[in-house]
Amino acid sequence: MAGCANTPPEEDPVQIKLKDLDTRLERIERVVANQSLLELANQIDALRNDLRGMHNDVDQLSNNLEASRKQQRDLYADLDRRMKSLESRGGGAAGAAAGSGDAGASGAGGADTSTAGGDDKAAYQAAFNLLKDSQYDRAIAAFQKFLIVYSDSSLADNAQYWLGEAYYVNKSFPEAQAAFQRVIDKYPQSRKRPDALLKIGYCQYESKQWDLAKGTLSQVATQFPDAPAGHLAQQRLDKMATEKH
Repeated sequence: MAGCANTPPEEDPVQIKLKDLDTRLERIERVVANQSLLELANQIDALRNDLRGMHNDVDQLSNNLEASRKQQRDLYADLDRRMKSLESRGGGAAGAAAGSGDAGASGAGGADTSTAGGDDKAAYQAAFNLLKDSQYDRAIAAFQKFLIVYSDSSLADNAQYWLGEAYYVNKSFPEAQAAFQRVIDKYPQSRKRPDALLKIGYCQYESKQWDLAKGTLSQVATQFPDAPAGHLAQQRLDKMATEKH
């Protein structure tokens, strides 16, 4: 009996099995935990890379957008200069001929369309020169006379448009709007139509007719989205939004 008392009791096989399972489970949990952390770290790195890539894309898009806007502004300015140059050359030959016969035709006398060489090109050029020289009141009178004397000229739509421009730079916005509207109504096929419609929107803006201006400028931006007039209309709409008009 004493010998039996000194012999340790055998451990319960069930308990042994449970301890073994617990040990194995702990190992598995550690492995899974390590793998999950590794996967999570990899996912975070991937997300960071994606985020950096998105930032780069946004920066590139912003740069491209600004470059595109500058290109559009430069294009419109260049187009305007080229148009004026073409219009100047259109009457240049007749103007030169008139100048050789009458020195006054190239000077102050050139403002009178009745003595600017006897044809529509010379009369148009004389009026246009006044506008370029910032003699706006005289340009207005010259274009008005041109439109009466040469109402059937192929330059009539241009003359009507530049009459509106002369009023506009003179800050006579109601008269300018009426002149531009006449381009739309009388010369619907004119290449000046998008610009005339744009300037109508500008006149409405200057007259603080905010709703009318937004409607007109939206029409230009929608009908001529790829034209310089369409881009300028959208820029003015953006400005109006910033101004909360």
